[in-house]
Amino acid sequence: MGHDLGQRLRALRAASGRTVAAVAADAGLSVPYVANLENGRGNPTADALTRLAEALGTTLTIGFADSAEQPAELPAALVRLGRTPRFRRDVRALAEATGQDATDLAGRLLDVLARLAALTGRDLAEADWLRLLDALLLVALHPNPGTQPAQ
Repeated sequence: MGHDLGQRLRALRAASGRTVAAVAADAGLSVPYVANLENGRGNPTADALTRLAEALGTTLTIGFADSAEQPAELPAALVRLGRTPRFRRDVRALAEATGQDATDLAGRLLDVLARLAALTGRDLAEADWLRLLDALLLVALHPNPGTQPAQ
């Protein structure tokens, strides 16, 4: 199995704030099997991937994509942040303000945060992640009053 698919599985699970054990149980798969898939090991069947997708509240789509569309690797600290009540609350606020699905937004937000962190060239601490999240909330929820919307 490819490392990219494993990263995507981990990102979806982290975005849902769930553990490997919870997703594995819902998919009817073993914890080591799902953990191996997230780490880019194993050769899953389409049925196993479909069951994982359903357990994660999404659907399996098989296709080809540009490598630029692949999700970023999520550092462990970011996965932990994705499970916090604050992250869940902030995602709900962003989703409501922008009319987006909260689960989809959470996954994309974790991916974007991981990509921003990669630009720093260092491992970020929880306080750093929260500052990045605060900046996104500030821009999305409190636009600069001196700017006019595009016409």
